Amino acid sequence: MKRSVPGLVIGALILGSSAVSAQGGTLTAVQERGQLVCGVNGGLPGMSVLNEETGQFEGMDADFCRALAAAVLGDPNAVEYRPLTADQRATAIQGGEVDVIFRNTTNTISRDATWGDFGPTIFYDGQGMMTTAASGVETLEDLEGATICVTSGTTTELNLTDQMAFRGISFTPVVAAEIETVYGTYEEGACDAVTSDRSQLVGRRSTFANPDDHVILDVVMSKEPLGPVVASGDNQWADIVRWTVYATIMAEELDISSENIAEFQASEDPVVQRLVGALGTELGSQLGLADDFAVSVISAVGNYGEIYDRAFGPDTALALERGLNDLWTNGGLMYSPPFR
Repeated sequence: MKRSVPGLVIGALILGSSAVSAQGGTLTAVQERGQLVCGVNGGLPGMSVLNEETGQFEGMDADFCRALAAAVLGDPNAVEYRPLTADQRATAIQGGEVDVIFRNTTNTISRDATWGDFGPTIFYDGQGMMTTAASGVETLEDLEGATICVTSGTTTELNLTDQMAFRGISFTPVVAAEIETVYGTYEEGACDAVTSDRSQLVGRRSTFANPDDHVILDVVMSKEPLGPVVASGDNQWADIVRWTVYATIMAEELDISSENIAEFQASEDPVVQRLVGALGTELGSQLGLADDFAVSVISAVGNYGEIYDRAFGPDTALALERGLNDLWTNGGLMYSPPFR
């Protein structure tokens, strides 16, 4: 199986340069290339952002890119991260410019029908609103007549219009395609407020010169289930992405982590044996992968809880409670189908 050094692209899209179309054969193309082309945000703490000191992308989306590379190539570093604006996502996946998108993308019926195929939700989010502490704003109604910054080409833009119209609140949207422009405009005071997924608001606030000067209102304006997207027409590849995500969730359900995965490879529990490919059921082979692909995934990035804690856990600047993103056994929505 081929190996490759990690790639890094932080500029504009290079059209049609890497991935294949939706006609199938993505697994073969990725393995022959020796590198996964993964569409990311690239500027969102918690999800995907470039660490200037290490030169590596960090965050939940970046970790799932690594997990997929580990499953398919046996090398979590064999990833070319392709930063995309919100407006570029559909074109990038449909045109074969990327193999997969892990870019804080909400699954909706129209996107699932026209963009490609969505994988499992990796983060349950909801739209929020951020404004300055000095404004005294506490509710959406307090934003009557305000200017609100929002990213174009997003469910956020549509939700904002719907919610404000429903509540009878007049406002002026200030729209931009680039996330840096959206938050730069807000931080400069050219907007009274800015709206996006609550995880994004928390992440971007952490980059402000004075984070404590900004508050996120106690309001959730929508459901935003964020997950990966692949091009339509390649069921094998969609299954690989799906079960790579499930492997991290199942590992947490079984208390398997990056630190103890070696011990569990000798487990006599048939549920564990199927996950780690030790029972002879050839589950990985049915996907076109090694039967122990989940071992490669867990060894590389850990279980879902480890991924979450690196991105949003109590030791990070974001410190988001897991809430709906906890395991189903703990009252959350994270749940893996059986490896059987």
